[in-house]
Amino acid sequence: MENVDVSVLKALRDWRLKGHRALLATVTRTWGSSPRPVGSIMALNDTGAVVGSVSGGCIEDDLISQFTKAYQSGLGETDLGNSIDGPPQYLKYGITADEAHRFGLPCGGTLELLLEFNPDLELLNALLRDLESGRLVKRRTDIKTGLVSLSPTATPQALVINDEELINTFGPEYRMLIIGAGQMSEYLATMALFNGFAVTICDPRQEYSGSWSVRDVVLTAEMPDDVVLSFKPDRRSCVIALTHDPKLDDMALIEALKTEAFYIGAIGSRRNNQARHQRMIEHFDQTPASLAKLRGPIGLYIGSKTPAEIAVSIMAEVLAVKNQVHLPQEMNVAEAKNKMLNS
Repeated sequence: MENVDVSVLKALRDWRLKGHRALLATVTRTWGSSPRPVGSIMALNDTGAVVGSVSGGCIEDDLISQFTKAYQSGLGETDLGNSIDGPPQYLKYGITADEAHRFGLPCGGTLELLLEFNPDLELLNALLRDLESGRLVKRRTDIKTGLVSLSPTATPQALVINDEELINTFGPEYRMLIIGAGQMSEYLATMALFNGFAVTICDPRQEYSGSWSVRDVVLTAEMPDDVVLSFKPDRRSCVIALTHDPKLDDMALIEALKTEAFYIGAIGSRRNNQARHQRMIEHFDQTPASLAKLRGPIGLYIGSKTPAEIAVSIMAEVLAVKNQVHLPQEMNVAEAKNKMLNS
């Protein structure tokens, strides 16, 4: 399953290639609670087809109704007076309590969109080529003219909006490399796909990889450390070892620790995790400092017992780290267990 932004941009590119009129809507500001964060995008074409989301659905429905009618009537603007061509336009929803309720926004919520009309096909192709090559890209839109420019950037950045320009940073899809093709890996891979990760599964053991059943992943039987090298983890990648086998996990994790992967972890108890660290220090010239990024035991403590529940806890932790959420101390496995036993 593709990164949502990439899916939106691809659909927009394909529509423009076929000659459709279309718009790109970006969430630029929110006040109060909002169903979708700033920077979220959706695309709409002249047939009413939509990809992406800027709300829980009601705002999308209104945009479809207003702009599809305007496209098909040939009048050049919606009933509310919004043009369907020309420079970008702002559109606000939820200004009053009644309107917030009508559009499914939380009480007091207000959402501002910037609408760009008929984005340039060549620039859409250039942006997608950069994303498919693993690059982060700043897309600048001149508010007055609608002219767009692209430039590379080294780090993800929050959306910037002012009187002159909109700057939205787009990145390639997030990737997850899972070492081990067991049942827990199938649950974790499924959740990662639904969260927009491209997933690679590595397991040289035929008895595991031969029965793999989750579609839309890359499955390889190469040795895990070689796979890490070819995978080339970057700051939008995570590497998770789930085999419990040091011969498969250890070297791969050491290679991963040399990269910018935002999350590196291995399954196992606290005792197994301590043994892993000691083994790597004694046999692979690692140090406590070089192992600082290695997470274990992995997953948020939710009292999980089954492979599916453990996979949920791992996915939750990966998303928290990805979203730069500071995990409170009480989510630490050891402390959480002690609190539960003593409560």
